[in-house]
Amino acid sequence: MITGPVCHALPVTTDGPAHHWVLHVDLDQFIAAAEVLRRPELAGRPVVVGGKGDPTQRAVVATATYEARAFGVRSGMPLRTAAKRCPDAVFLPADNPYYEQVSEEVMATLRARPGTVVEVMGWDEAFVGAETADPEELAGTIRREILERTRLHSSVGIGDNMLRAKLATAFAKPGVGHGTYRLTAANWDAVMAHRPTTALWGIGTRTARKLAERGIETVAQLAAADPAALAAELGPALGPWYVQLGRGIGRVQVEGTPWVPRSRGHETTFQENLTEWADVRTEVAALARRVAADIAAEDRPAARVGVKVRFAPFSTYTRSATLGAPTLDADVLAAAALDVLERFTSRRPVRLLGVRAEF
Repeated sequence: MITGPVCHALPVTTDGPAHHWVLHVDLDQFIAAAEVLRRPELAGRPVVVGGKGDPTQRAVVATATYEARAFGVRSGMPLRTAAKRCPDAVFLPADNPYYEQVSEEVMATLRARPGTVVEVMGWDEAFVGAETADPEELAGTIRREILERTRLHSSVGIGDNMLRAKLATAFAKPGVGHGTYRLTAANWDAVMAHRPTTALWGIGTRTARKLAERGIETVAQLAAADPAALAAELGPALGPWYVQLGRGIGRVQVEGTPWVPRSRGHETTFQENLTEWADVRTEVAALARRVAADIAAEDRPAARVGVKVRFAPFSTYTRSATLGAPTLDADVLAAAALDVLERFTSRRPVRLLGVRAEF
């Protein structure tokens, strides 16, 4: 989340002709909020969702309510650590089918609006494209309709493209903003120029380190970088793309195509570390076969396979490879996953394994 004072918002104007706007709708603390929907007695209490809901076992936090976050509970944190930080928290198991059902109610609400195009990005977020003279009014209406029909709260970022709309949402979130925020070319520099490159959608800590090694630490520095130079150093596609991010350039048109997951995967956290590499290989092969069963049921051949390994005590690494040809074959997928596994040179004890098929 972007932190710090929120300023430089554009003045709201309602006069004049309609223009094309992109709105990014993001549900607040979605998974935890969905759990509170069916357990109203938990409203206002610290709630942590993850694993099987047992903080004495190894698993990580999927999400937490703001009440739990106030104690330092964060996504990806071990449940045991969350329990130490917030002993009074209510721990619940993850229920993905239920979250998909609740999410679809929200997306149906968005699609019901006339004259808008909805591009779903996941359970808890979607872009809405619309022609309007007052995007703030539309954002407020969308938030009210979602709340009335699903009892879920949301934040809406307003932008002149999808990148800026996505980033604007962070300024609209509870504790930072007031539910909506507008970020466009007009206030891009004032809002974003001084921020670190990790504030941009699409740049993580590893990429930020690579950029910092080249003297690029802020959004303004990235925007001023030479695309050709970064292309030579970081790749012909990625280098110029990073510069575009720094300048706030992104896709303008929202596409109303149905959202489908880009990957399918399974993970297992072991209550006791795996210390024998033969056991690690056995578990990876088994996970790959579970993934193969999932993609076969969807008839979506895998083009890449990825493997995640979390070594004790808590260092996580991922590796992936492109398959020779898309496949649904469980034997082929398992063999490919084992080949990727061998790229991990460490043989330290393992506490978590995951296999992912990408389409």
